[in-house]
Amino acid sequence: MNEKKRVVSGMRPTGRLHLGHFFGVLKNWIELQNNSEAYFFIADLHALTSDYADPSQIDSNSREMALDWLAAGLAPDKCVIFRQSRVREHAELSLLFSMFTPLSWLERNPTYKEQIVQISNKDLGTAGFLCYPVLMAADILLYLPEGVPVGEDQLPHLELTREIGRRFNYLYGDLFPEPKAILTPAAKCH
Repeated sequence: MNEKKRVVSGMRPTGRLHLGHFFGVLKNWIELQNNSEAYFFIADLHALTSDYADPSQIDSNSREMALDWLAAGLAPDKCVIFRQSRVREHAELSLLFSMFTPLSWLERNPTYKEQIVQISNKDLGTAGFLCYPVLMAADILLYLPEGVPVGEDQLPHLELTREIGRRFNYLYGDLFPEPKAILTPAAKCH
């Protein structure tokens, strides 16, 4: 039997897509939809972690992103395309994971540290921003995937996802696999 491997990935709707998105993410997704059971989502809940003070553009950015994805070649008959907030289990699983994820795991995340320093025009000193990797773990593990297409900059988040899955499995029994990174050709995913 030739079963397709399941993959899952998402993108935050924080503005217009550009060529970096195409070559860093979408080109890879288009290939994956042909040989994987692929789930791709618009990460609108993630957009709230940095744009909570003015979420007015998230809805229109989400629609534009979906249209751009379709125009780039993602095909609904080959992959599942959806909006994260429309699947409430993302938020529910994130909340459950947050009950046992140590703060030290979140605080040591290099991406968190970098963005706190680099992004000075937004208030990132919130629990939502700190718990971004917990929501990401829920986004991924909810689908029990074998792989996650990521850039090298997302490897710390994926490793934290794997740690959260291992901790859940240790506490409550084996449920979540440890998804492997499917590295994109571009070093940074947007």
